[in-house]
This record gives sequence, C-alpha cells and structure tokens, in this order.
Amino acid sequence: MLLNGRSLFVAMISISKKNEVYLKIEAEPHVFYELSDEFTFDVPGAKFMPQYRNKYWDGKIRLFNTQTGEIYVGLLDKLVAFCRRYNYEYQFTDNKFYGTPFEENEMVSLEGVGDYMKTITRYEPRPYQIEGVHDALRFNRKLLISPTASGKSMMIYSIVRYMVDKGQDVLLVVPTTSLVEQMFKDFEDYGWDAEKYCHKIYSGKEKYDNRQVTITTWQSIYKLEKKFFSRYGCVIGDEAHLFKSKSLVNIMTKLCDAKYRFGFTGTLDGTQTHKWVLEGLFGPAYKIIRTDELIEKGHLAKLDIKILLIKHNPQKFEAFEEEVQFIIGHEKRNNFIKNLALDLKGNTLILYSRVESHGEVIFNMINNSVTGRKVFFVHGGVDAEHREDIRSITEKEDNAIIVASYGTFSTGINIKNLHNVVFASPSKSRVRNLQSIGRVLRKGNNKTKATLYDIADDTTYGSRKNYTLNHLIERVKIYNEENFNYEIIPIKMRQT
Repeated sequence: MLLNGRSLFVAMISISKKNEVYLKIEAEPHVFYELSDEFTFDVPGAKFMPQYRNKYWDGKIRLFNTQTGEIYVGLLDKLVAFCRRYNYEYQFTDNKFYGTPFEENEMVSLEGVGDYMKTITRYEPRPYQIEGVHDALRFNRKLLISPTASGKSMMIYSIVRYMVDKGQDVLLVVPTTSLVEQMFKDFEDYGWDAEKYCHKIYSGKEKYDNRQVTITTWQSIYKLEKKFFSRYGCVIGDEAHLFKSKSLVNIMTKLCDAKYRFGFTGTLDGTQTHKWVLEGLFGPAYKIIRTDELIEKGHLAKLDIKILLIKHNPQKFEAFEEEVQFIIGHEKRNNFIKNLALDLKGNTLILYSRVESHGEVIFNMINNSVTGRKVFFVHGGVDAEHREDIRSITEKEDNAIIVASYGTFSTGINIKNLHNVVFASPSKSRVRNLQSIGRVLRKGNNKTKATLYDIADDTTYGSRKNYTLNHLIERVKIYNEENFNYEIIPIKMRQT
C-alpha cells in the first residue's frame, strides 16, 4: 500500500553479493513485487519481434528476479535510490568471499592515475581520459561513455596495464576481428610489449593461453564452458552498447568471479532499458566528454553536415521494405552517389546497408568510372587482414574511395586520414549514426575539417511522409542534441 508515493510498511532490505554478477536481496514478499515493478521495462520494438507476435513473450525485460531475489550488482545505486524513495531501511551484508556490495578504492587518486598513465605510454593523456580511468579504477566497475575518436583505446590500455600490474588476468571483448588486431597494435603503439602479455582470439585462433590479457571477439568465446572464464578477475567490453544481446549477457554472467568490470561505448540508444541493462552488467554510467566539446577543444576535426534531400515523385509505400527496394534500386539515385563520390576531394567513405543489392552496385559504378584513384569494397565477407590492409593503405592516400557496409566500418575502424563520409542508406539508429560520424572526425596530417553527406529521400504522398523521411527527422534530432551544424540541400530527382 502506498501513500503519497511512500510505503506504509516499514521494511528492512538486506543486500549482499551472491557473486560478482548478482546481488542477493532479502526482504518481505511485498517488497519483491515492488522491486519487480521498479525494474521491469517494455522493450522498444517488441511488438515487431516473432517471440512477441507468437505470444511466447510479453515484450518486457525484468532485471529483478522475484523467485531468487537476484539483481545485477551494477544496479546497486538504483536499488539504494528505490529504498530511499520508499523510505525503506537497508543494510549491506558482507560475503566472506566476494566482500560488500559497495566498494571504493580511496587510495586511487586523480593525480596518481595521471602520473601512472604518463609513465606507461609515449603519448600525453588528456585530462578527460585521466578522469575516466580514475573513476573506473576507484569504483571497480563502470560504464564509460565517450564518443568515437575520443581516445577510448588509450583509456582501455591504461586500465589493462593497471590490472596486469595488480596481477589480474584481463578479458578484453570486442565485436570484430578487425578490432582485435587494431587493439593489439594500439597497445604496441603506446609502447607496450603486447606480444608478451596479450593473446588474440578470433576465428581459427587457439582459445587457451597463459598470457595475462586475452583480446577476443565475443563470437569466439560465448559458447565456451564456464571454466574458461574462471581465471579472469577483470573484464572490459569495448563497444559495450552491443552487450544487450543474449550472447554477450551470457559471457558476462559466466564471469562470476570478475570483480573489475568496465564497459566502453561511444553512445547508447537513448532508451532507459538499454542503459540499465548495461549498467547492471558493468556498473553506473559515467559520461566522459561530448563530441562537440572535443571539436571545440581542437581534439577532433570540425564537422559539416550536408543533408542532401532527394525529392522524388510522390510515392505511396505500404511497407518499409517496399520503400527500401525503391530507393536502393533507383538508378538515378545510385548514379548521383557515384558522381558525388567522384567529385569529392580527399578520402571518402560510402556506407551502405545491403551488400549485393546496393553496396556492390555502387562500388561497380564508381570503379568502372574512375581512373587514378584507389577504390575499395568492404563487407562482412572480407577478412580482417584485408580490412586492415585497406585501412593502412587509406592512411597513406589522399583521394581513395571506400565503399563499406555499416556493419564493417561504422564501428571501431580508425582512419585518421578520412575526409568525407556518405550515408548512402537510410537509418534512424542513434548508435549507428553517431558511430558512423565518428569515422570521419579523427584529425590527420593537414586535416582539420570533415564533411558528412547525409542522403535522404522525400517521396511524400499527400500529407503522408514516407518511412525514410521520418528516419531523417530522427537523425536531425540527433544532430541537434549533439550540437552539430547542418544544412538541408534539396535535390530534385524525378522518376522517368
């Protein structure tokens, strides 16, 4: 029973660690139901999922288990906030093996972390990087949100080195084989003997090795037995926004003895559900810095966004897929993209969604029309070594064109010498858009400015906006939220 938002019952809630994944809650039954309500969310887009449509699932995610009294350790701060809001008393109970639910390392200081980071790398760490690493190490677990091109690899490296010095085995999980190799090379570039301390796992690589640090794709390990994970005292998840998937949650729950948990991501999808799941797995979110701040401080290239709004004849589409097929199969539109790529100066990245029906078409049109410029085609079937070769070549070029899928190049590929990005396919994903923008923001030799060409399509039929035009509206909201400068340039294109 509630009165003015507060329970009439006086309850004592006991909170202890079951392990490094879950807290164990002891309380009266009515509190369990209140906790269940507090930590239950509607999953965005659930109604479109087969499990929901077939009535196998109610479209909700429950972060508190009423049967076991368990909840993720990383949600401790929200659990405490719940108790205070309902005027419930609570106490922390010590677990002789896992300790207390809340720990703070008071000996970890901002000055000390800064001095340490300066001794382990040949590069000068930036103040916000020091602050992020300090916050992580002080509280043992954290979800660190820092935009693409902010130097996340430096922060990851610093935490890895600190944990190795403490005698901890570290599991570093990344989404792609390209990122495994890139992270390894970054560690070497910072001045570390990565070969001595780091073992790499991806397709075809040996799973077991006694080196302290394992850098792996999640796809390579999520099916492994629990004993594989038992030696790791620290887990770091790069591109942590992906960890909402069942496979990655499975990895995190197998790491039941990993006391130190750190997630890094450039952005979240904007939903409370996504944020709380990731905080539960890693720890409370800490936003290190914004993209516009990095640009203002001169750490990133200045960004211009040109929205090229293609005006088609009015078209009424009954389904999203019908509209997509119209757009990607539009010969004049594809020819427009080709001509745009050929006219742009500097290295240009063209991002697409569909490989055969769109990406391959654009690549062939460009490749058959160009002379004296290198043109590359990248998709999921291109192996990691070849992708790395393309990245390395592009760093030395000043006029190359890369036609790449969002899945392969929107996340984690660092090309400093990239001048233009073209969105050739429609998307409303906050994560995908911000990650993709991040590809072009890194400063390189003689590069201080970057341009995004956001190609959108208007087929408005009467008062009815088409699906992908609504997607553009969502992207514009993102640009406004991030304080990006943009202009909308109408392009007339009539269907013949």
